[in-house]
Amino acid sequence: MNGFRTGLMDGALHVRFAPDLLLRTTRQIAAAGGADSMWIPDHLNGVFPSSIWNPKYLGVAKLAPRADAIYEPWTTLGYIAAQNRITRLRLGVGVTDAGRRNPAVTAQAAATLHHLSRGRTILGIGPGEREGNEPYGVDWAKPVARFDEAIATIRALWDSGGAPVTRESQFFPLHDAVFDIPPHKGGWPEIWVAAHGPRMLGIAGRYADAWFPSYPQQPKQYSQKLAVIRSAAEGAGRDPLAITPAVLFFVLTASSSAQVDEMVGSTTARAFALSASAEVWARHGVEHPMGPAFSGIQDLLPQTIDEHTALSYVERVPPSLVRETCLAGTPSEILDQLSEWRDHGVRYAVIANISPVHPKLRIGLGSSLSLVQLLRGMRRL
Repeated sequence: MNGFRTGLMDGALHVRFAPDLLLRTTRQIAAAGGADSMWIPDHLNGVFPSSIWNPKYLGVAKLAPRADAIYEPWTTLGYIAAQNRITRLRLGVGVTDAGRRNPAVTAQAAATLHHLSRGRTILGIGPGEREGNEPYGVDWAKPVARFDEAIATIRALWDSGGAPVTRESQFFPLHDAVFDIPPHKGGWPEIWVAAHGPRMLGIAGRYADAWFPSYPQQPKQYSQKLAVIRSAAEGAGRDPLAITPAVLFFVLTASSSAQVDEMVGSTTARAFALSASAEVWARHGVEHPMGPAFSGIQDLLPQTIDEHTALSYVERVPPSLVRETCLAGTPSEILDQLSEWRDHGVRYAVIANISPVHPKLRIGLGSSLSLVQLLRGMRRL
């Protein structure tokens, strides 16, 4: 892939006044910023503790009062696809859950959207998180093994040419299973794998069209893991350079450094740092309140954290930790940060704007102008 490409993630939150208000706004910002793609997450609930999702702590709660009112991604992407004829954005799910969704259903959803969007679908996929599985009765004992089988199943069905498929699997056995949707103009959606640990990196090397991590890490760590993926791809007989080095960044941005500092110091931004692992916390001289071995967002259950507990956790979060969990700064400052990531291998960055965590709704929503400037600047990296 030549050049540096960008995408924009929408939170897919239900809002007052118009159910698609944020979706339309995100699509317009993506188009104005020259983004290549628009993304929708796959969550049944949010990553912020709902106990502190209220106007006392963040302004956007006046507009979107329910932290966990998140739209179903494939339905939402279908809706966006119907309105995408002018902007012609690629449409991605970032990322769908291999444990909660049967891979045959995921294969069908992605193939369907690929046809209806005229070949613009990206299937982002990962093992998921505990919060979207365990509370709903989905086994969370072996998420990586389940993911490995899920992605192999999707490839087997797509490659079947409509012939019945029989395949042994601990999790998703197939017995004369038929998948007869043809590829769109000879091609299937790209598969972007959200891999972080060693086993997942190996799976990404064997199957992924793009590597798409989202957990906090440092640029040097990114380049080291990219080398692992490329080695695994070469070992599987694939072209290692054909795998797009992508990443999802959460962003706090505004037109002034003072406003950015207010975002970084906000209750909700610091609560978001709970999604970072204990290893990341330790780099900033503090122990994660969930313990020194806590894995981060993969095992976080934010819906179980009451307001008093959340506020006590927030008090432990230094600004430097928030700034590692997110890219924080004015557009020019973030572009300087992204230059370092580019130098360590990143070629495609998807941005999730969480600037509306600012206590004042006006400032949070005003970040849209800075976001457009940032997206335009990223195209020149």
